[in-house]
Amino acid sequence: MIALPTRRTRTTTTGQAADLARVAARAADDKKGTDVVVLEVGDVLAITDFFVIASAPNTRQVKTIAEEVEARVKAELGRSPVRSEGLSDLRWVLLDYGDVCVHVFFEETRQFYDLERLWSDVPRLEWAASRVAASEG
Repeated sequence: MIALPTRRTRTTTTGQAADLARVAARAADDKKGTDVVVLEVGDVLAITDFFVIASAPNTRQVKTIAEEVEARVKAELGRSPVRSEGLSDLRWVLLDYGDVCVHVFFEETRQFYDLERLWSDVPRLEWAASRVAASEG
């Protein structure tokens, strides 16, 4: 008998996952990541709650963005990725935090896979307003 995948065990609340997604999005934006979006995929995807997607025009910037996301999430929330992939070729870097997956793409690779189109029916999490509120406080 084949075991069907079930919803993963949550180690954080959705609010904590949203906070991590916002921190990651702001970090990517601060390092000049382009078209940064946060998709709420938890209701349609059993493996994670949020996708953070950003891109860069060159591989050096892809690496810089991924490093900044990892450093900022660690500094602000004390969390490290469960796994990282793509750091050898820097076309599509995945930082997997379990409840949040951060995708940093080389621009051409992002256009090819077009995750936003694939997940176009899911809501987007507003993250830029969080930065404004934080700077006013």
